[in-house]
Amino acid sequence: MLTEFAAYLQVEPWPPVPDAMFWSALALVAGALLGEGVQRGLGLPRIVGYSVVGMAIALSGHGLADGRLGGSLRLIVDLALALLLFELGSRLRLRWLRINPALLWTSGAETLLSFAAIVAALAWLGMETPLALACATITVAASGAVVGRVATELKAEGQVTERMLMLTALNTLFAVLVHKLVIGWLYLDRAGNWGQAIAQPLYTFGGSVLLAFLLAGLVAWVARRLDLRNENSVLLLLGMIVLALTLARAFSLSTLLVPLLAGVVLRNSTERPWVWPRHFGTAGGVLVLMLFVVVGSAWSVQALALGAAGALLLLAARGLAKAVAVIGLARWSGIETRQGVALTLTLMPVSGTALVLFADLHFNHPDLAITIAPVVLTAVAAMELAGPLAVQWGLRLADEDHPAHRPPGARA
Repeated sequence: MLTEFAAYLQVEPWPPVPDAMFWSALALVAGALLGEGVQRGLGLPRIVGYSVVGMAIALSGHGLADGRLGGSLRLIVDLALALLLFELGSRLRLRWLRINPALLWTSGAETLLSFAAIVAALAWLGMETPLALACATITVAASGAVVGRVATELKAEGQVTERMLMLTALNTLFAVLVHKLVIGWLYLDRAGNWGQAIAQPLYTFGGSVLLAFLLAGLVAWVARRLDLRNENSVLLLLGMIVLALTLARAFSLSTLLVPLLAGVVLRNSTERPWVWPRHFGTAGGVLVLMLFVVVGSAWSVQALALGAAGALLLLAARGLAKAVAVIGLARWSGIETRQGVALTLTLMPVSGTALVLFADLHFNHPDLAITIAPVVLTAVAAMELAGPLAVQWGLRLADEDHPAHRPPGARA
């Protein structure tokens, strides 16, 4: 009877089949509700709720089981990360590194020690050197998306917050550069192609720097003529970032380096403080929510079973190395030991940056990426919930979160 009635009303097909738009909208609604619920009910960062929705999708068997980003999903991840990394870069003062060079030493130490510790730990587990190197380049950096989002939500301010942003930006730069070098080395190791091994990383870095300067110059030119905080100007700014990202994708440049470096150039080419609308308005907020849903879905039960031991060892070695470097150099860099512990906690997240680097590796060396997928994706999945909590705990330990975001009974 229902079939006949639907045919009479020309409802086709019957019964209705949910399409990708339906499931995307449902994920958006669920993420927004759960994000607000965990923030109000539990005092946790909203991105925890977004990630839980992604994990539920993964458990249902409809997640990114192999971690490959394609089509619209890659576009969503790239756009959301571009907005967050551009914001992150625009908050960094390079002059601080000249005034306090111990910060640069701390960054180098925590990144290099983490990289070496990951490689050594995975080699001890029996993983071949090329595979261990690839895992290290993908997971060594702290997630700029997570630290930036949690810091903004908590309205955090202070020494630990600024150092967290600085170290995250620097180790992201390091990770992307070394990642390209490792990809070039793999071309040499497997095909003996010296030209491609050298030219590809140089081209990626040089082209990304050039495009970043062009984007920063364009934003600065527009900012001298318009108020970037009104609605129309926000759309213009968003459009410029999307245009730069499109060019980066078209010319095979780094979609991570371009927005991050553009923000850094913009912040340090003038004394003017840059104040952006939060994630560039509603459209940016939707992209950020979907970013964490997508990243949260990038695993499977099978990958978890295969990669759990390697992922846990990787995260333990990475966390220990960061702690040794950051806490060990804390007093020399001008902070107390307690602040060093807090800073170490804020550098724990592994998220969207790692997923993009993994996707790039899969594009260039799919066989290698498939081999390390269980370890990398399990590490990302494990830190989807633990990472935001570690940042929140670190900022609260440093007493730099806004009092309005502290749970009842917390220290004033």
